[in-house]
Amino acid sequence: MKTFVRGLCGSVLSAVLLASAASPAQDAGTTAAPQAPARDSKPALEQAPKPKLGPSDELDANAARASRDHALAWIVAKQNRDGSWGTRTIEGFVEDFITVQGVYAWQYASSALCTLALAEAPESPERRAVLEKGVTFLCSAPLPKRGDDWDVDHVWAGVFGTVACTALAKDPRFVGEPWRTQLGARGRELAKVLETMQTPSGGWGYYDDPPFTARPKWATSFTTAAVIPALGFAEELGWIADRDLRKRAIGFVRRCALPNGAYQYSLDMLPWIGGESINDIRGSLGRTQVCNWALFRAGERSVTPDKLVAGLRDFFAHHEYLDVARMRPIPHEAYYFNAAYFYFYGHYHAALVVELLPEAEREAWRRKLRPEIVKTQRPDGSFGDFLASTYMIQASTAFAALALDAGLSDESKR
Repeated sequence: MKTFVRGLCGSVLSAVLLASAASPAQDAGTTAAPQAPARDSKPALEQAPKPKLGPSDELDANAARASRDHALAWIVAKQNRDGSWGTRTIEGFVEDFITVQGVYAWQYASSALCTLALAEAPESPERRAVLEKGVTFLCSAPLPKRGDDWDVDHVWAGVFGTVACTALAKDPRFVGEPWRTQLGARGRELAKVLETMQTPSGGWGYYDDPPFTARPKWATSFTTAAVIPALGFAEELGWIADRDLRKRAIGFVRRCALPNGAYQYSLDMLPWIGGESINDIRGSLGRTQVCNWALFRAGERSVTPDKLVAGLRDFFAHHEYLDVARMRPIPHEAYYFNAAYFYFYGHYHAALVVELLPEAEREAWRRKLRPEIVKTQRPDGSFGDFLASTYMIQASTAFAALALDAGLSDESKR
């Protein structure tokens, strides 16, 4: 069972991830983590009215755009002076087992996602200023390190940092100097983290089992899949020294695929199936989308357009299992071992899957996906699916904004 109760995803990647207390933990013998820089003074967020949704409602592009913009306004307002978001301080008793470096890894990964959400959205002068500060933090902040023998949460920084940096390296606003040099230097450092932490099986995880080793031995399908498309572009940029890094990761996720359309949580020689298994379709809802998306983008022939559609059908047919898991404070305590922090992670990657379908088929799926996101938005524009910790709210809000933005045409984005 330990496979199914492992840590708190940040995700992405991230990795990554509201019952937590608000005060930092101060354990005996532990050095307190540095507090986040003071935030700039900004006007209070407007509380836009949220559409009232029924179980079969669909949302058009205008409603999705309004929700996205409200989320982006929250992201803009919450940035720290150094360009980061949130804090690297433990914020509740639920997380008091994690290391200082582990919490910093979650902050770095969620800051990368907030930066990515701003980069993907239409530009305004305010968003551009915040975006540039976010890119500066992403490129110049110290990279998180391995927190302990068992704690390799810094992999989340490697995953979502690589996802963000490769996207920014393609952005016309950042192809010139000094951005190009800064992104290239940081991209190589992040790739080195992934090279060092790739397991012998080819994937990435965020914990290790005894006997603890320099190269971890445990990996998950969803952590690995989240970074595979970005690795392809990182190779083109010359950021990756090991040319087989991506190939091994693809092979790992491919071996996690099960005949029922689900993906194993981690690669087990004898996967648990039957009963209320995490490897049931209903237990894989948050993983199936990212794995299908990554393998399809990698040219894996077993993932056909029909398989993409089948995964989306399962996602909506069994969506209540994601609904009932959202906001539960204990990882994997819901039916089929669903964890709360898969909610927005799963919806973001479902949105990316939709965009792989023929154009004529996309809008119908978008209209089904949008209300499942918008219905959870808070009055201040933010989103949350797990703890009250800032890194979780940031990651949830960024994933939601990215998912809503992915399904908007160039005309409807603005």
